Amino acid sequence: MNDITQPIHFEHHSTNFNRLKGRLEHMVGKAIADFNMIEEGDTVMVCLSGGKDSYTLLDILRTLQKRAPIDFKIVAMNLDQKQPGFPAEVLPDYLKSIGVDFHIETQDTYSIVKEKIPAGKTTCSLCSRLRRGIIYKVAGELGANKIALGHHRDDMVETLFLNMFFGGKLKAMPPKLVTDKGDHIVIRPLAYCAEKDIARYARGMEFPIIPCNLCGSQENLQRQNIKEMLTNWERQYPGRSQTIFTAMQNVKPSHLLDTALFDFRNIKMGTAVDEGDVAFDQEI
Repeated sequence: MNDITQPIHFEHHSTNFNRLKGRLEHMVGKAIADFNMIEEGDTVMVCLSGGKDSYTLLDILRTLQKRAPIDFKIVAMNLDQKQPGFPAEVLPDYLKSIGVDFHIETQDTYSIVKEKIPAGKTTCSLCSRLRRGIIYKVAGELGANKIALGHHRDDMVETLFLNMFFGGKLKAMPPKLVTDKGDHIVIRPLAYCAEKDIARYARGMEFPIIPCNLCGSQENLQRQNIKEMLTNWERQYPGRSQTIFTAMQNVKPSHLLDTALFDFRNIKMGTAVDEGDVAFDQEI
């Protein structure tokens, strides 16, 4: 049993739960401030899948909205892709119960994917492209200029290693980006939040979680292997995931090999380097 699936040991509104809630609110608030994710007058469309991450994102954003020094709107959006067995009533019932504006978009992408992708082949790539296009369209229809996704710190670290190991790139998930057409800004307010904290918060809040395996698509084995590797590292060296995440915010281009980021060819005697002369420093 890993750290994320371990039973929770505190009650809703207990001291430990309130500390966890405060930590998540602080981390989300810090990410929003650091990357200027939400501004005065924004309409933020929160993409709600029914999983622990998006439930937590919506809940924390609504809490911060009440005490924010700026005025912005939140609308929740769920894409019902018509997967067999999907409990279509769960999200509308929950969103009505908490009194948040929401929109359920129904698009049968499931049938499209099954028609286009041969049996046994990975469906995730086509499904993701279809889902992204629909999300952008709905954001335009709802007048939302910001699209909030529930990716967290561990998603970003895993993506970094996936791109290094299988793509040959030092690339992760950005906390904020502009869509290709320039119509919307995508934000990830959970960027500083650990997955285990989100999982414990979701259990404490008793969100009506919808299982993520309803479509029957193949598990992303590469990402699962990376997750297992990082989990094992974290058990052996507690805090390693946070250290890796910190490194993603502390990049030294002059000590890598990308000539597009640093002009190695024109270094001359007397050339000053921002990172300093650390070529012969001992390893930490």
